[in-house]
Amino acid sequence: MSKFIIKRIVLLLLLACGMFNSGQAQSKKSLQRKKQKLQKEIKYTNQLLKENAKTKSTSLNQLRQLNRKITSRQSLIETIKQEITFLDDSIALQVSNVDSLEANLTLLKQEYAEMIRHAYRNRSSYNKLMFLFSADNFNQAFKRLKYFQQYAQYRQGQAKKIEAEREVIDAQIRILEAIRKSKEGLLKAELNERKELASEKSQKEKVVSSLKGKEKQLKADLEKKRKASREIANAIEKIIVDEIRKAREAAAKKGKSKKGFPMTPEARELSNSFTANKGKLPWPVAEGVIISQFGENPHPTLANVTVQNNGIDISTKKESVGRASFNGTVSKIIIIPGTGKAVLINHGSYFTVYTYFKEVFVTSGDKVNTKQDLGILINESGESSAIMHFEIYKMGDSPKPIRLNPEKWIYKN
Repeated sequence: MSKFIIKRIVLLLLLACGMFNSGQAQSKKSLQRKKQKLQKEIKYTNQLLKENAKTKSTSLNQLRQLNRKITSRQSLIETIKQEITFLDDSIALQVSNVDSLEANLTLLKQEYAEMIRHAYRNRSSYNKLMFLFSADNFNQAFKRLKYFQQYAQYRQGQAKKIEAEREVIDAQIRILEAIRKSKEGLLKAELNERKELASEKSQKEKVVSSLKGKEKQLKADLEKKRKASREIANAIEKIIVDEIRKAREAAAKKGKSKKGFPMTPEARELSNSFTANKGKLPWPVAEGVIISQFGENPHPTLANVTVQNNGIDISTKKESVGRASFNGTVSKIIIIPGTGKAVLINHGSYFTVYTYFKEVFVTSGDKVNTKQDLGILINESGESSAIMHFEIYKMGDSPKPIRLNPEKWIYKN
């Protein structure tokens, strides 16, 4: 095999190794970001649960917070396990590198030892002089002298190569030891997280057991929530349907198409901007954890009972302020007896709904900006935290709005 082909193979191997390391580094950073997000979420949920503990009572929200923390803890354990897998791959690669370097060092040492033996056998100055003086002419004598000089330099160079190779191996071994220590740290962290998870599951069982004794009250609360949810949904649908009707009537007067949801150029630009920010919308509260997701959710304690959620529920600290997730215009302030107020904001062909306010700072027709405060959330009786209920709707060809999953629209770390 030619030297050119060998060099090409070595270059390709180095490039492949570099790409592997680069991809691994990116994946590792992604895992670290996910881990930090989960740790932050668990820490915040702990604060909410700590406040709940002061009330010395159990509630569904407390149970939902615990469920969320358990889910986050399980995800954190899986993330740590993935990090350990990456470290195992790094260790295997590092061991392979050290083995290759050690093999190369052995070859260098063998070559150097052979030179030393050769030099020892020809150590006599008399032999060197005889070798020089036996030359046929001056040029040959000069070449023999240069040979002795180059041979000495080569020996020195080989000695330096051996020393440099040893230093590289030592550095690789130090890296290997650091990776192994990181793995030990992660294994300890995983063990601690598993202990915390076991403790949280035990705590959850106690809360569930306590709530089972309140089944009658829970069913009454559930029916109350369902009624409020229906009232809010009906009110929202009525308002949006009315908006669609008005927009179509205005378009008809101007001789434009009445199909879909007619918009002014400004409203269309706002709508397009809202669409472009899918997955990047600010949360409707500054801090919080999602305790109830979009769609059908099993009731935390009532067997064979499901709860339909038209949006998401975010648990946050008491007296928290709700805020707008995007620029828009307040369409309506909806008052639902027993559950506070809801704010409906228009964003072109989209609507966002913010519920469970005890006090609002805006009125119908107000222009609002992204993250602008809308009002103070209710602290439910016996609760030490507040809930933000958040919904997103889109208007289209149908006279009725389409419900969207807000979790797919708000920002994810």
